[in-house]
Amino acid sequence: MLLGVNIDHVATLRNARGGVEPDVLTAARICKECAVASITTHLREDRRHIKDEDVEAIRMLPRVRLNLEMAMTKEMQEIALRLRPHAVCLVPEKRQEVTTEGGLDVAGQLDYAIEFVKPLLAKNIEVSFFIDADVRQISAVSKTGAPFIELHTGRYAEAFGTADEEKIFEELKGASVFARNFGLKVNAGHGLNYQNVSRMHEIPNLTELNIGHSIISRSIFVGLEQAVKEMKALVEE
Repeated sequence: MLLGVNIDHVATLRNARGGVEPDVLTAARICKECAVASITTHLREDRRHIKDEDVEAIRMLPRVRLNLEMAMTKEMQEIALRLRPHAVCLVPEKRQEVTTEGGLDVAGQLDYAIEFVKPLLAKNIEVSFFIDADVRQISAVSKTGAPFIELHTGRYAEAFGTADEEKIFEELKGASVFARNFGLKVNAGHGLNYQNVSRMHEIPNLTELNIGHSIISRSIFVGLEQAVKEMKALVEE
């Protein structure tokens, strides 16, 4: 498996004081030097952490694979078509939520999803849908032409170490196998940390894990380079 690092919460810390430190672009450079597979940023409608200028600066870094998380809105589509990141991950977004809560309902808006991804795919932007481990949602994504899904691992992370862990983990495994029946590539992320990430190796067909909060939290104590290297070792072992 590969590791993608989400650096949104570097921007969260910066924005707490309204200044320029810590610098998001420096964080992206450090991750690049650690040879991660991608740098992920979520450009939210309310710009609560990552700003437009952050995304533009990261996009200009040489040999950096930018994965832009975004809502399925016209504004975000236009930004993606202008910047042409390597990949976009389409996620649900609620203004009142602290972080992304659950997967996107692709099945409930399939016609819109199909039309939304067409211009992105035409620009050779890899598209993934952030969804729950639900066969109905996987079947819907298979109709859009997008090559990837990203499985929402938040429920697994919350259940880790409890009686519900195994049931929820088996749902993730089953979803990954089911997705491959459609030729979909599978990424995963949300809530993964240094303790629970090892079980991801038990899920067949996973391509990349996107992890942010845990790495940025760890970096406060050991530095970003060390935090990334520690997670990379766990993901790629």
